[in-house]
Amino acid sequence: MNSLPPPSFKTAIVLGAGSWGTAITALLHERGLEVQFWGRDPALMEEIRQTRRNSRYLPSLALPEDIIVTSDLHALTPAEAMLFVVPSRGIRETAAAIATTALPGQARVMVSCAKGIELHTGRRMSEILREELPDVPAAVLTGPNHAEEVAQKLATAAVVAGDEPAVVRDLQTCFTLPWFRSYTSDDITGVEWAGAMKNPYAIAAGIALGLKLGDNAIAALVTRALAEMVRMIAVMGGRPETCYGLAGVGDLITTCYSEHSRNHRVGRLLGEGMTLADIVAGTRMVAEGVPNTASLHEAALQHGVRAPLLAEINAILHEGKPAREAMRSLLSRDPRPENESKG
Repeated sequence: MNSLPPPSFKTAIVLGAGSWGTAITALLHERGLEVQFWGRDPALMEEIRQTRRNSRYLPSLALPEDIIVTSDLHALTPAEAMLFVVPSRGIRETAAAIATTALPGQARVMVSCAKGIELHTGRRMSEILREELPDVPAAVLTGPNHAEEVAQKLATAAVVAGDEPAVVRDLQTCFTLPWFRSYTSDDITGVEWAGAMKNPYAIAAGIALGLKLGDNAIAALVTRALAEMVRMIAVMGGRPETCYGLAGVGDLITTCYSEHSRNHRVGRLLGEGMTLADIVAGTRMVAEGVPNTASLHEAALQHGVRAPLLAEINAILHEGKPAREAMRSLLSRDPRPENESKG
């Protein structure tokens, strides 16, 4: 740590007390920032305040005593960076609540750490933040970053993206540690669509595992998933090459194969015969791919993007199609060239 220059930001607020929010809180504190940690559940935040552990989502990690923990937004004091680490469905509500406080007035950046697309509007998370908090620059932190491994300080790489280069570079300094390396990108559109799209495909990979379809089938699914991501991102205004970086193929591989992936776990249980209702009822953690499959499928239809894999995942999750039948439908499609420009 002594060889690293000081971070460009001195203070930060982490909004969201799931596993990723907890891990980011610890990471920023280790980097030398003064950190406030907010969650909406008063009982959970009081437990964390007293025990310094998030027993519900990341019990292995102990938070230092000088991190301020609260469930009261109005108890927070203004900070230079505000990190939104709530589930994608809660981004707008949380940002709107922040807008009623004094916090935006002194913030230099707000960072989306959620991966998703808003249903019906098709808004990316940073777009939602800009709508609710228009006077604060927006950025994104994304990549193959499982909270469990970050909590253990295992080697990790991430992408910091945004439209304002100086803000992005300053934010990068906060996410640079001996075991955590961050890269910058100005393709905020591409990295956000990539981060959102990998979640449904992780469900598909899990389904294939649960159905015992074999490694060949899973490799094919992941490869064709990447092709769909490239098509969607190009149509939405992002750069296709972003798909081949950490925010794209890096995150896709990690989420499709890792035991830490909630989306992969949901898919595996579906493939093994559990119902989605039972799976959701049996876990506290949010698998972003479940709601975001509907958002992404709707966007693909609206913009004319051919995404058969995404359509079958949507049919499984939201239309009641049996998982084995959906996999069979994919394999029985008409033969096509692999590198056909339209998929």
